[in-house]
Amino acid sequence: MATPQITAYLKTYCGWSGGVRAILAKYSLPYEEKDIIANPAFRWEMEQKSGQPLSPCVEINGVMLADVSGDEVENHLIREGFVNRDGTPAGVPTNAPCTDAQHAAQAAGAPLHFHA
Repeated sequence: MATPQITAYLKTYCGWSGGVRAILAKYSLPYEEKDIIANPAFRWEMEQKSGQPLSPCVEINGVMLADVSGDEVENHLIREGFVNRDGTPAGVPTNAPCTDAQHAAQAAGAPLHFHA
C-alpha cells in the first residue's frame, strides 16, 4: 500500500485532535501537523481549504476531511485502501471531545492527559 500524503490541522489540546493523532500513530502514518492554536495562519489555511472553521481537518492525498473524528479518519483510510483495519485499541478515545475536567485543567494552564 502506498503511503498517503497527510496534513492534519489540529488543536494543541483537544479530544477530537487527540483521536486523530492516535489513529495516525496506530497505523504508523507520517503526517504534517499544523497546530491551529499555536499558529493562527494555519487556522486561516485550514478554513480556506476546508470551507469551514471547525477542526480537526485532515487532508489526505488532496482530499479534505473537514471537522472529523479519529474514527472518521480511520474509516476513510480503510475505504481508500491506505491501511487494512486493525482492531488494536488506539489508546485514547477516537470519537470524543475533551471532558469537562480536561477543559478546566486547560483553562488553569495544566497539561492535558488523555486516557482510554
